[in-house]
Amino acid sequence: MRPDETPLRIFGRIGLLSFGGPAAQIALMHRELVERRPWLSEPEFLRALSFCMLLPGPEAMQLATYAGWRRGGIPGGLLAGGLFVLPGAAVVLALAMLYAAFGALPAIAALFLGVKAAVVAIVVEALVRVARRALTGRRERFLAIAAFAGIFAFDLPYPLIVVLAGLAGAVWLPRPPDVPAALPAHPRFAAITATGLGLWWAPVAIAAAAGATFLTAVGLYFSKLAVVTFGGAYAVLAYMTQTVVHDFGWLTTPQMMDALGLAETTPGPLILVTEFVAYLAGHGAGGPGVGLAAAAMALWVTFVPCFLWVLALAPFVEWIATRPRLGAALKGISAAVVGVIGTLAVWFAMHVFFGATATLVFGPLSVTLPDLGSAKLLPIGIALTAGWLLLVLHWNLVAALALSALAGLAASAIG
Repeated sequence: MRPDETPLRIFGRIGLLSFGGPAAQIALMHRELVERRPWLSEPEFLRALSFCMLLPGPEAMQLATYAGWRRGGIPGGLLAGGLFVLPGAAVVLALAMLYAAFGALPAIAALFLGVKAAVVAIVVEALVRVARRALTGRRERFLAIAAFAGIFAFDLPYPLIVVLAGLAGAVWLPRPPDVPAALPAHPRFAAITATGLGLWWAPVAIAAAAGATFLTAVGLYFSKLAVVTFGGAYAVLAYMTQTVVHDFGWLTTPQMMDALGLAETTPGPLILVTEFVAYLAGHGAGGPGVGLAAAAMALWVTFVPCFLWVLALAPFVEWIATRPRLGAALKGISAAVVGVIGTLAVWFAMHVFFGATATLVFGPLSVTLPDLGSAKLLPIGIALTAGWLLLVLHWNLVAALALSALAGLAASAIG
């Protein structure tokens, strides 16, 4: 191995260059780990990716952790996963601090108008990409529509939709014949699981023992989020908005949209948006010190479970690949995720493109619709342009976001 091909350098480079969401991040890892050096074969890479898609959490980060585990055991997995997360986490924290201090300035607001309009196009692009992969038949399309209706019209919680979709997939979707395979021995499974669970819950327990009610609530909430984050951050953002804005009142709707827009511009997994949200919530509850503590709590309970899932289950990857019922359950969840991302796209579009909305209630149905007379032409135009750049011209995500932000700033200066 050449000196410049140590795991530290390779995974460090992956972490610094991991812009553009999971599809771009997985493509980057494929190029670095399969094409440029024989650290994983093509079948091994695909089996590992399928395994990571079965787990809650960001699949690209977990794929990096698994690849590191293959190279250097548990220390290698911790190194690879940590390097994938930490550069983006540092950037997100800096942006959150700047946003809390200066976000109300007119120039900053104009920049964010362009970013939020572009994010609508980005979410639609993610919806199209996931739908092509997940909706392979009429039953999958039905599950997607049912998930959309469950959130948009019935306000069902996202964790319930994940459970119901997994059960429906396991019993209703077609699956290949079972392949007999012996469960591999894993003598360290109990020790790794116990250690991981202890590390995961230690800061939450400390906060509860110290009487830090807000930090305890942050730890409990983002721990629950870590367990149900199937389908990537776009899917769970609808649930996060449902709770952070409407239930807890930690952030406003515009702040949630700004949080996603900023997270799109940083390297690392998009679920780092939890760190941004926690910092703003903590800053609002008690200033910068509480914001830093809340951001650290959210970061810890979001990603320690990701390491736990991978490092405890990595030896079972080959066996899991032979379990057809698990695969069918994952297909059900993936189909439902399309519907959930659809609700996120509609929610974003309504709040960015229109100045007012109204909620119509019909018994158990509760549907929010835009006031068509309050349409805003500027963000609609920016979103259409960003969508054309991303979907038709296949521009780089960060470049499209930067151009959209500048368009918002220029329009503000002119008008």
